[in-house]
Amino acid sequence: MAKDRGQSEDYSGPLKRLLLGVLLLCLLGLFLLWRIDSPRVERFRAQVVDRVVPSFDWAMAPVTGAVNILRDFQSYQRMYQQNQDLRRELQQMKAWKEAALQLEQENARLLDLNNVQLDPRLTYVTGVVMADSGSPFRQSVLINVGSRDGIMDGWAAMDGLGLVGRISGVGRNTARVILLTDTSSRIPVTLQPSGQRALIIGDNSITPLVDFIETPDQVRPGDRVLTSGDGGVFPAGLLVGQLAEDPGGRMRVRIAADYERLEFLRVLRSYATEDINTPGDLISPSSLPDAQPLDPAIAAEASNG
Repeated sequence: MAKDRGQSEDYSGPLKRLLLGVLLLCLLGLFLLWRIDSPRVERFRAQVVDRVVPSFDWAMAPVTGAVNILRDFQSYQRMYQQNQDLRRELQQMKAWKEAALQLEQENARLLDLNNVQLDPRLTYVTGVVMADSGSPFRQSVLINVGSRDGIMDGWAAMDGLGLVGRISGVGRNTARVILLTDTSSRIPVTLQPSGQRALIIGDNSITPLVDFIETPDQVRPGDRVLTSGDGGVFPAGLLVGQLAEDPGGRMRVRIAADYERLEFLRVLRSYATEDINTPGDLISPSSLPDAQPLDPAIAAEASNG
């Protein structure tokens, strides 16, 4: 048995080397043939390609099928994730719809009961955003309205969704708007529905910090943030955004204004209110020049009655 194994090994070694040499010669010949620039060789190559390449479709079918299955599975995963996202958004939209209906009904009742008349002087001037400050330490934009349009420092600027900032610096034809995200921005606000007062402090992030809340236990993420009108900074009731909580547990505001696409801004004309220095005059005027003394007989009859 050992002798037979030795003889087979003696024959297999040279045979392998012979086959390897023949294979190398065939490959070299094929390479040289493929490199020859001749019409006859070109026709031969075309015939070889026509006969060999189509026959490899059966070999590529499993690979093509596996790739298609992988793509279908990835597409299914994306569709499933989109479906889950749409379900969550639908639930949120239903909650927002109910809240909007309740607020609309409450607002209608309050307006009907109180016969509220909105300030007709609260008009606005629309300007086009010309440039951004482009600085990480200064959050502001430039608009194409200025003193010629009656713009004054401190007026509120809004886009179509909510409060953007305030006017800080007025030229004849342009004005600069300091955004709510700027570090110099301090806005007094009211948190609804709890009615808590707070202060929005810009920190150069897209979600400014909400600090100095009167009773933090009464506010929740998702509460609406409106301007309070305290200090005469802004008119009351302007939408700022929605309350949110960061990973550190601090309250922030998710601004309603679309800072990514600021194209047009509305500058609200805000006029100073009349100062009341003598509140006692509202109850009892100090002098009534047109008043006449009361007849004693009438006074006695009124007291007896």
